[in-house]
Order: sequence, then structure tokens, then C-alpha cells
Amino acid sequence: MNSVTQKMMLAEQKAKALFNTVEERGLIVSGKSEKELADEIVQIAKEDFGIENHWGKKIVRTGINTLQPYVSNPPDLIIQDDDILFFDFHPVFEGWEADLGRTYVLGNDPLKQKIKKDVEAAWYEGNGWYFKQNKLTGADFFNYANDLAKSYGYEFGNAIAGHIIGSHPHEQPDDPNDLCLDVHPDNHTDILQLDKDGNKRHWILELHFVDRVNNIGAFFEQLLMAR
Repeated sequence: MNSVTQKMMLAEQKAKALFNTVEERGLIVSGKSEKELADEIVQIAKEDFGIENHWGKKIVRTGINTLQPYVSNPPDLIIQDDDILFFDFHPVFEGWEADLGRTYVLGNDPLKQKIKKDVEAAWYEGNGWYFKQNKLTGADFFNYANDLAKSYGYEFGNAIAGHIIGSHPHEQPDDPNDLCLDVHPDNHTDILQLDKDGNKRHWILELHFVDRVNNIGAFFEQLLMAR
């Protein structure tokens, strides 16, 4: 394992530790707003983990907002009893980016528990599939993620299914409108290619499953890594 991969994995491990700390302190409870919980997470990130920067939006979404894609900015909701919610945070640890998404369920609603379990199981299925590919376009990977959601009985809820990650700020395309560094249906380049400096790229797989009949969604994302 090279040093870049080790640094990427360490950043992810610290992001997981941040989320675990939020859970352990009992902060994921009903009665507070999405923004209140997001602000508490940011405060813990700064005070306990020394995180000053977040390279993307800091997202807590609950209830009907779990149906919304990343680009949306829905009204702030109050977390309810027996609610479903997810986190999507992008902390920077010592110059290296993390991108982690997790779903949480308050209570024992079987449909909410199921979609949470399914999106996580699907992510690991997708991770295993990815490392069996010798050539893979962003479009092919997106279509795979979309089909994966359908195979579990859900709709795919986002415009992309992943992207590159790296040292902050991560690699950008020459043309800002080029989708070559996203897992997007219009990206027909091979995402397994090396970067301009001949280095391996590191990719995030993000799965957003949506159940529009029951108005719930679930989210799981992290670094693709050979297990």
C-alpha cells in the first residue's frame, strides 16, 4: 500500500471516528433541527479532531429531506421520533480529504431499518464489483449503481454516484464542465486511468436509495478500497 492510499485511509478512519463520537454522545435525537445537529458535528470536529476545513457541504437530512439529492438545499427540518436521517460530511484531515455518508434510524420502523441496511449492503457489493473491472467509464459505473438500487427495490436518488478524492483541493478537470472526474451518466472516459502525473486516482462511491412510496431515503458513501 503506497503512502497516498495510507493517508486517504487515515482520513476516512478519522471521519468514521467523528461520526462514532456523535453517536456515542447521544446527539442523534429527535427535537433538534438538522442545522443544530450539523453545527454540533462541526464543533466536535474542530474541538476533538482539529478539523478546521470541510471541502464540501455539511449535510444532515431527516424525514422527507432524505429524498433530496446533494445539490438541493431543502428547508431545515426538525428531527422527529422514529425518524430516518443521514449525514454527508467532507472534512479535511492534515491536508487530505475524507467524504463519508451514513444513515441512522430512530426507533424500529422496519421499512426505515431495511433501507438503511440495504444501502450499506449494496455499497459493499458495488465496492467488490469495482475491483473486478479492468476498464470502467463513469457512465458505466453510474448505470451499475442505478441498476443496483433497482435490484434492491429502490430508485437511485442522485445525479452522480461518486467522484475522485485526494489531497485538498483534489484534482480538477481542465474544463470546468468536463465530467471526467465524476461517476456521471455523461462521463464516457475510463475512470481507472492514472492521473496526469501517472498516479492512481482514488474514488468515492456514493449510493442514495429512495423509496418514494414511503417518502424515505438512505445514503452510504466512503472510499472505494480493496478489501
